[in-house]
Amino acid sequence: MTTPADAEPASDLGLALRMADAADAITLARFGAGDLVVDTKPDLTPVSDADRAVEAALRAMLGDERPEDTILGEEEGGSVAAHGRGWILDPIDGTKNFVRGVPVWATLIGLVVDGTVTVGMVSAPALARRWWARTGSGAWGTCPGATHPRRLRTSQVGSLADASLSYSDEAGWGAREDAFSALRRSVWRTRAYGDFWSHLLVAEGAVDIAVEPELSAWDIAALVPIITESGGRISGFDGSEALAAGCAVTTNGPLHDIALSALADV
Repeated sequence: MTTPADAEPASDLGLALRMADAADAITLARFGAGDLVVDTKPDLTPVSDADRAVEAALRAMLGDERPEDTILGEEEGGSVAAHGRGWILDPIDGTKNFVRGVPVWATLIGLVVDGTVTVGMVSAPALARRWWARTGSGAWGTCPGATHPRRLRTSQVGSLADASLSYSDEAGWGAREDAFSALRRSVWRTRAYGDFWSHLLVAEGAVDIAVEPELSAWDIAALVPIITESGGRISGFDGSEALAAGCAVTTNGPLHDIALSALADV
């Protein structure tokens, strides 16, 4: 995988890169394995032995290299304080895809400093793609066949009628189900790329709006700097900070207020 030009091995971005490499080695080895162990968590979502192994490996790396930093992970919990440094980990975002052999899944790694996500790293090895950002250094990505990373830029689409919308599925919308349906009807194109990919396609300029009604901090953290450094916006449905919102609207920027209005409580 191509190395970010500004990712010195000892830097936070460099560490996130090495963590992603370690995660990829574990997940690719277990993807499609006949002996993959899958359990059901109390919230009825699946967790595989690969999820647990990745998080354990990343926690071990952080324990060795950033022992003072806090950690919040999907499988082992933890917390990240409003002040200081903390890492937020999703070992496999898209576990349902992973266990069914669908290649759309990724490891998400975010570094939060004093409440702001400053580094984001997303690695989707089955897609041979990776995305990353560090505050002030732009958002970057690699894709199959690329010899160098490319800088990510959002689109400049300014009308819903011309916009491409992505989401995960139609579950979880509750009171906003009618508003979501209306939004889908108002755009040029809809696709359910799902999970992390919907949002990162916004960062790439391939999609203009991505929406999800139910998210945890580990689903969102790594995305925040990638979206913002590419020129986009990400927030809760009420415009609040995405990290704690429990949902997310990601847009190219010009469409953000329009999308928020479309999803407002009715």
